Amino acid sequence: MATPGLIDWAYPLAESLLAKPLPRRWKHSLGVAERARKIASILGADAELLEAAAVLHDVGYAPDLAKTGFHPLDGARYLRDLASADERVVRLVAHHSCAWMEAEARGLREELEDEFPREAPELADALCFCDMNTTPDGIPTNPVDRVDEIAGRYGPDSLIGMFIRRAEPEILLCCARVHERLAAVKRQPM
Repeated sequence: MATPGLIDWAYPLAESLLAKPLPRRWKHSLGVAERARKIASILGADAELLEAAAVLHDVGYAPDLAKTGFHPLDGARYLRDLASADERVVRLVAHHSCAWMEAEARGLREELEDEFPREAPELADALCFCDMNTTPDGIPTNPVDRVDEIAGRYGPDSLIGMFIRRAEPEILLCCARVHERLAAVKRQPM
């Protein structure tokens, strides 16, 4: 179960790291957290945990935290080492949105996986869903358009462009699994 007050702790921390230096990234993070609130019905006791991870998922982009240039690892290390974050939040941040594939391309997969065990697949899917259904400006989108946007922003031949295209099938599967869970909740009798 999530630590009481986890959301009250997560939002100001994310804001302090992202709002001024990276306002667009902050808007994105707020949008991802909003998506997390909208899927709370499938998360049960982990709804608060996912929302906290959602608002914090991109803190590794903060200029003061960027050490390796791989934001999931930089963010997770900060949250673990300096922010004393809930370990489940840290693991979700470390592995969000198929991060292992980008880590592999950067030669950091072993480091990522040795330091941070993966969180429950249902939560990983949910965070990927929230991230990949949110534009850089925090507006709802769909995962196909989001992947296209990322590839276009970074360029198809860039490390990120190649990673996101490689990850696209898994991203779409994550999103489909979340849609299936949402549909199952709607079908349940009252």
